[in-house]
Amino acid sequence: MGMVLLAALLWGTTGTARALGPAGAAPLSVGAVRIAIGGALLVAIALGRGTLVSRRWPLGPALLGAVGVAVYQLSFFEGTARAGVAVGTIVAIGSAPAFAGLFAFVTLGERPTAYWTLATAIAVAGVVLLVLPSGVAGLEPAVILLPLVAGAAYAVYATASKRLLREGDSVAVAAIAFGGGAVVLSPVLVLADLSWLGEPRGLAVAVWLGVAATAVAYLLFMRALSRLPVSEGATLSLAEPLTASLLAAIVLGESLGPSQLAGAALVAAGLVLLARAGRHA
Repeated sequence: MGMVLLAALLWGTTGTARALGPAGAAPLSVGAVRIAIGGALLVAIALGRGTLVSRRWPLGPALLGAVGVAVYQLSFFEGTARAGVAVGTIVAIGSAPAFAGLFAFVTLGERPTAYWTLATAIAVAGVVLLVLPSGVAGLEPAVILLPLVAGAAYAVYATASKRLLREGDSVAVAAIAFGGGAVVLSPVLVLADLSWLGEPRGLAVAVWLGVAATAVAYLLFMRALSRLPVSEGATLSLAEPLTASLLAAIVLGESLGPSQLAGAALVAAGLVLLARAGRHA
């Protein structure tokens, strides 16, 4: 449990870290650099352990995991840049379990229970409150689409990774997803303006995001996912949006209006119910 909690705390720093980077650091380039560093480090560790090329991995889940990682990075960083770190992170992470339940129903034929439906309805209501143009945030509904895409992409990545964990160890699975994601995002690195990496602040942000918030965090998460039920991992991962909200308020001066605060509480309540539903499934 401690590994998932620590991973979630590290993930919760990503939006604030990007916001603290140089002004010229475009969100898309930050996401691509993060995955390039983290993916390269994970692949190097897996190769050193001899677990990456020692078996034949199923192509479908491997590709889905890589694409899910790539899409998540692009949509998450752009989404938090437009919607704000706190709201963007809460919507992205808060919507992922609901998407995962939907994907399981479509692809695996798992019918949702009444418990799951109630939990999802509560979480969706929270998302609606988060995007209402009230309070300080004053968000337009269209702005929230990118965090929602990020939530769906995260669900794709998590589902594919769970399948890959049947074939090999957690380090190799993380290397496949993030090494593949780095390859998918390589055109962004070629086309993007990376001059911000020449600034000390930009380099520090890139190293933190790539090493701590990606390589270390996902090694912890994958190791825990191979041992813990997904429901427990989902409950502990609530530390991510809570961390993001706290950092956004303290470090960036962001604030949430009454409806956004109520929405955040509903999203959290929905996630807790989703975790409990997993125990009773």
